Amino acid sequence: MKRILIASAAIASLFTTGAVAADLAPRPYTKAPVIVDPGYNWTGFYVGLNGGYSWGRARETATIGPPFPAAAVATLSQNVNGGLFGGQIGYNWQVNPKWVLGLEADGQWTNERGRSNDFLGSIRLPTPGNDFNILTTASISNETKLPWFATFRGRAGFLADPSLLLYGTGGLAVGEVKFSTQATVTAQLFGPGSTGTTPAGPLVTLVGPVLSDSQTRVGWTAGAGLEKKFNQNWSAKLEYLYVDLGTKTYFGGTANAIDVSFHDHIVRAGINYQFTAGPVVAKY
Repeated sequence: MKRILIASAAIASLFTTGAVAADLAPRPYTKAPVIVDPGYNWTGFYVGLNGGYSWGRARETATIGPPFPAAAVATLSQNVNGGLFGGQIGYNWQVNPKWVLGLEADGQWTNERGRSNDFLGSIRLPTPGNDFNILTTASISNETKLPWFATFRGRAGFLADPSLLLYGTGGLAVGEVKFSTQATVTAQLFGPGSTGTTPAGPLVTLVGPVLSDSQTRVGWTAGAGLEKKFNQNWSAKLEYLYVDLGTKTYFGGTANAIDVSFHDHIVRAGINYQFTAGPVVAKY
């Protein structure tokens, strides 16, 4: 009888435990957040440094003064080449997985300069009475410098892959163009007569003063480049820019007025640090 009671109590205990367990709600299942690889996020502010080289060209149009004819005009030029170094700041918008738009401003310090020594011409004029003639020659020495320039540009690019941006760029350019010039005139008396070629006196050389002027000029720029991301924050770029600062008159209002045009071809490499958000977390 005692054994029967013990067995009955054990069976009742099992049924009671099972009923309580059946009444408990199942343990909720929580899926761990999944980190989704966002690829490369191009949206955000960035800053960077760059360096490179430029091949500039200055061209001058000058009127040659007396004793040359009043309409005499000389066209001269210099190659204005040199290294450059600077920095940039900008903002990108990645509008979809393939396209990026942006704005960028940069400032450059350069050692670009170019010089030329040009022969302007010669003229033979008779002296009063035509007993002799004077052969007069003129030459000019010019120097052009570009100490600094800055650009303010838009950028539009295509992502060849998530980390490689191919872009075009263009906008406003501002730069300081320094120009200096010095003229040299020589004169010598020849004879006999107005066409004689025998020197009849010493060579006289007159060297003019060095004239210098500097102007901050506004123009335009356009170019293209590529930028490669190595991680979310760091990227490197290679870029070509054409800069045109137009034509300005130097020494205006004087007998030495001269028109100077300037344009530049620039190749530079740079590195950028971009301030971006962290990885995207998928929510369920």
